[in-house]
Amino acid sequence: MKNYLKTGLSILFILGAANFIRGQGDSTPIVITHQVNTIGGTKPVPIALEGFTGEVAEALRFDLYVQGFSFVSAADAQFVVSGSNSGNVAGKVTDSAKRPILPPKSYAGASPRTQAHAFANDIVQAITGKPGISVLRGTSARIAFKAQPNGVGAGEIYASDFDGHNASVVTTDHAIVAAPSWVPGRLALCYNSYAIQDNPYIFYHDLKTGDRKVIARHGGSSISPSVSPDGSRVAMVLSVGGRPNIYVSDIDGKNTRQLTADPEDSSPCWSPDGRWICFATKVDERRVLAKVSVDGGPIQKISTSGAPNPSEPDWSPDGKWIAFTSQSGNYFNICVIPADGSASPIVVSAGEDPSWAPNSRTLVFARRSGYVYTLSVLDVFTKQSKDIARISGSDSEPSWAK
Repeated sequence: MKNYLKTGLSILFILGAANFIRGQGDSTPIVITHQVNTIGGTKPVPIALEGFTGEVAEALRFDLYVQGFSFVSAADAQFVVSGSNSGNVAGKVTDSAKRPILPPKSYAGASPRTQAHAFANDIVQAITGKPGISVLRGTSARIAFKAQPNGVGAGEIYASDFDGHNASVVTTDHAIVAAPSWVPGRLALCYNSYAIQDNPYIFYHDLKTGDRKVIARHGGSSISPSVSPDGSRVAMVLSVGGRPNIYVSDIDGKNTRQLTADPEDSSPCWSPDGRWICFATKVDERRVLAKVSVDGGPIQKISTSGAPNPSEPDWSPDGKWIAFTSQSGNYFNICVIPADGSASPIVVSAGEDPSWAPNSRTLVFARRSGYVYTLSVLDVFTKQSKDIARISGSDSEPSWAK
């Protein structure tokens, strides 16, 4: 079987004649080419950015860079993004022949940064034909994460825009907290906390009202919640029987069922169709990735040959990829494999604990230096990444809202 990830195969699709975009008064068709993306092997799209200043220029550069664009002069650009932010953000996109790709558009309301996110989203849509990461159900995309002042001990759960701005504290537990997981379609999180006693419990937290409740409170540890794509169920790790295994329950904690009985399970995540749970476990004393049906049954190993000690998997929303952490000694890498196991893992960055954006090409992850973590956003196809705005001394365990 050919390894299409490693060959860096690129295919160009030419739009049909009925789909040509023509410049005003110009009979020459604008042919927009779409390159099939390859993990770590795609060249960024060269664009020029003209007329924007301050935080608007900063936001546009951040958004576009982590979605596969690079910044060059207008003479070298495939596309030119021009406009201003003297009042509201306004701009347009033309190709190298100055023909319109995105007609002039103005953005009103909200903050200049939010307007810039909306413009970036329209730029990505116009050039690639796919939605950008900056808009999710009509609002700016959000991430949740753990913040610790010193990198160890107690911390709190925070939520922010995906670039780290507009951050707000979710918990005030003054305790060890971990593993935030968004409830899809709701402004709510599940996470585990030591707020009540010595063992961690799993909480459901409504961010609109501030109300929260315990949904997993069993003997031993209750950790690592992962909410199903439809928001109705939660997978988790419970040590009810004395060792950590994968369980699933309704989102309110009822109807808890055990799915695995392996020596050491961790980090469950859901397939986008809600039929499978991927997790890390041990087989013959070696850590591997596996999946199990939500209806139960035997586990199925997922090959990560060449990427030792896999953990912290996350399944892309389009179902094509699984990102995970690989550990070799004291070194941690973010790797990506096809969910069907058709190719070997590819390292896309140093780091830990990846979480996919809704666009299935961008990841947020944690990058460690000693005990201190910094969150970064990564385009897996070009390997371009940028650190987000820091909230505390150490920010880790990110989760991107779906």
